[in-house]
Amino acid sequence: MRTFTALTARNLKIFFRDKGVFFPALLAPLILLFLFVAFLGNVYRDSIRGVLEGFPFEDGLVESVASGWLVSSLVAVCAGTIAFTAECIMVQDRAGGQFADFSLTPVPRSLLALSYFTATYLVTAIVCFVALGAGFIYMGAAGWHLTAADLFLAFADTLLLCLFGTALSSVVCTFLRSQGGVTAVQATVSAAYGFLCGAYMPIGSLVPWLRNAIMLLPGTYGTGLLHRHLMGGAIDALAQNEALAQGLREGFDCDLFFFGSAVPEWVCYLVLALAAFLSVGAYVALVALRRGKHI
Repeated sequence: MRTFTALTARNLKIFFRDKGVFFPALLAPLILLFLFVAFLGNVYRDSIRGVLEGFPFEDGLVESVASGWLVSSLVAVCAGTIAFTAECIMVQDRAGGQFADFSLTPVPRSLLALSYFTATYLVTAIVCFVALGAGFIYMGAAGWHLTAADLFLAFADTLLLCLFGTALSSVVCTFLRSQGGVTAVQATVSAAYGFLCGAYMPIGSLVPWLRNAIMLLPGTYGTGLLHRHLMGGAIDALAQNEALAQGLREGFDCDLFFFGSAVPEWVCYLVLALAAFLSVGAYVALVALRRGKHI
């Protein structure tokens, strides 16, 4: 246990000491939040007003619903992308020959792999909770409608999404041997993940074949859970009746549909948890299969 703790602390120290990696990773969610608010905020507000056309509503509540969408989308994207940034620790050690040094010590390869995984998860969680905290400040200014249960579930959603993002990045980066490789993968994931998890636009606004394809991806369910827990209270306050509230929840992905069938909340958690643990299992299998080699 002491060796594992020392290795994990060493990996965290390397990440946070590298200002060229740490500060961009920490600032990226704040910049993304600003871009969301500045360039996409009006799009979502107009969409909400379009759904409410013909019904009386408070414009301030529209801002509350839009802020919930923006913050939940931001955290969902960060959980999937920051993990690939944090994986630079493992890739740097591989490229710099530190693995060869570790092979001369009695440290088991499995323990070394676990320390990289844990450090990546902690970095991802720290950055995501910074993003969530900044988002809560914005939501408070827009109009606070979250309950204690909503906060608890949003924290749980974030932790589970971070686990999935860490496991996925660990599997992918196991095959990378250079910093350029992880940078290329990070750029690709950053560009595509937000669209593939339903963070940038409501899934219902997409063409049917793309909508169904996105529902096959686990990250979509994590994004839907965040939408549900960060928007639900504001939607209930905004809507004049249950039918209108249901329309808003369906239109903005608080309620998800798999090939036309409604997906219960517990199924969303089950899909995301299974995807995370299967990815962890794949990472463990890859480490075990590389006998006689470095991680």
